Amino acid sequence: MGLELYLDLLSQPCRAVYIFAKKNGIPFELRIVDLIKGQHLSDAFAQVNPLKKVPALKDGDFTLTESVAILLYLTRKYKVPDYWYPQDLQARARVDEYLAWQHTTLRRSCLRALWHKVMFPVFLGEPVSPQTLAATLAELDVNLQLLEDKFLQNKAFLTGPHISLADLVAITELMHPVGAGCQVFESRPKLATWRQRVEAAVGEDLFREAHEVILKAKDFPPADPTIKQKLMPWVLAMIR
Repeated sequence: MGLELYLDLLSQPCRAVYIFAKKNGIPFELRIVDLIKGQHLSDAFAQVNPLKKVPALKDGDFTLTESVAILLYLTRKYKVPDYWYPQDLQARARVDEYLAWQHTTLRRSCLRALWHKVMFPVFLGEPVSPQTLAATLAELDVNLQLLEDKFLQNKAFLTGPHISLADLVAITELMHPVGAGCQVFESRPKLATWRQRVEAAVGEDLFREAHEVILKAKDFPPADPTIKQKLMPWVLAMIR
């Protein structure tokens, strides 16, 4: 059995893995794990990933979880352009720096923006107070400013003149609040121009394909009560 990737493109780290593999011509078998149906919480998927999260990778008898680990594995196993994860010590350290920062900052605020603005009220039928939503969007704004001031600065991409894993991870995160209807780029021309560069580097068709699901998040039908009961503990743990 060749490479298998367990993904749901509703998930931002899954989108990063999917785009990276597709862009670099890495052959893989796509195994869809439907988060909205709670398939990641099943006993069957727990055999693949006991953490019950996507993405997950299987390469023969080898199984790997966590999106950053998966992306780094793919850069090391397959012949991909150096700019994704440069051999140069300091250039690579800049990519590592962003990947280490984003977990509890930008990723968290983008995830919370999607759930508080759309997924709780529309999908789960749970109201979100104006105060909670305002705090979430304020946190997102702080992290967008940090992304721009600390990482992008006046460069073409987050870590230098070429796209890297840092840009791919960042843009897939930012499309979460975009899918929720947040004005992420409209008042930030520097970030908007960066987004255009990333889309062009990845390929507009691939970018559009990977984000088709998240851009329709506002149109999700309400969850079945049984599914809602199954998902609620997972959702609350995920966004706290």
